[in-house]
Amino acid sequence: MNQHFIRISLALLALGLLSPAAARELDPNHPQDALTVSRKIMCSTVDGEATTFWWEGRAFSRRQGERDRHLFDVEGMNARACVADTHPERGNGFRMVSRELLIYRDPATGEALATWDNPWTGETVEVLHVANDPVNFGMYETGPRGAPMRWSGHVEGGLWRQTNTVPLFYPNPLGGGFQSEVGGTYHATEMFNFFGDAAELLDGDLPRAASHVGWARMSDWLPWMKMGGREGAVYMHTSGLRLSSWDALPDSMKEEIAAHYPDYAEPPPLDDARPNVTSWIYYRRVSEGVEQAPERGAR
Repeated sequence: MNQHFIRISLALLALGLLSPAAARELDPNHPQDALTVSRKIMCSTVDGEATTFWWEGRAFSRRQGERDRHLFDVEGMNARACVADTHPERGNGFRMVSRELLIYRDPATGEALATWDNPWTGETVEVLHVANDPVNFGMYETGPRGAPMRWSGHVEGGLWRQTNTVPLFYPNPLGGGFQSEVGGTYHATEMFNFFGDAAELLDGDLPRAASHVGWARMSDWLPWMKMGGREGAVYMHTSGLRLSSWDALPDSMKEEIAAHYPDYAEPPPLDDARPNVTSWIYYRRVSEGVEQAPERGAR
């Protein structure tokens, strides 16, 4: 292509008389496009580009014959990145590496709790906030059960929405070797809602899609509450955002990270091969002295 033609083309583009090639619209029903759509929602199609999610809400108790109690407020964040990956059996896809925090806050002051007064036992207990590092997983052209990859969301009225319900029922890391005989199996449900602009999500030229997030969780009592086998559960209800950058986190969360969790200013390395950590595994590590919890002053 000669320089004269290039100059004419640029001039026509500037005047709006020549349109650039239209972006390819992604088809979420196609396995490869479904992967791209999912990756745009979770992180970015650019390998290693950091993404930060943030959410806040409240935690309540649920017990038979008793009014639900507002236990404390919660605020969370997740620092993540994705990288292209090929699975030997499931084909092409991507891996996401991340680390996440959930901070339990005093409803009156907004400060991170150091201790909590258990209203059922009368005991003042030390609070252990959630610091799960890492939380990694992969998505591929073929799902774990052999079916082609499908996007679980929907597009309508110019918006996209995606709902994911994750029932959890597995041996509790804090339990003994006879959970099937005497109980104690970890039992929880994670519930997610994501939604945003459909044109942005389906634009094949854009590497990411902004989204609003809803997260709810119902689980057994948190281990640091020391409920001693009492009947009941905890549920949390939150909403949040995919942030424009890590710097867009609220100052209170950035201060918490700087003081106690400096690694959470960025995702894990893309080749992170460590086993995933849950809040129960983290509690066990701290209790056994394998990991040190941040020191905090009393309320």
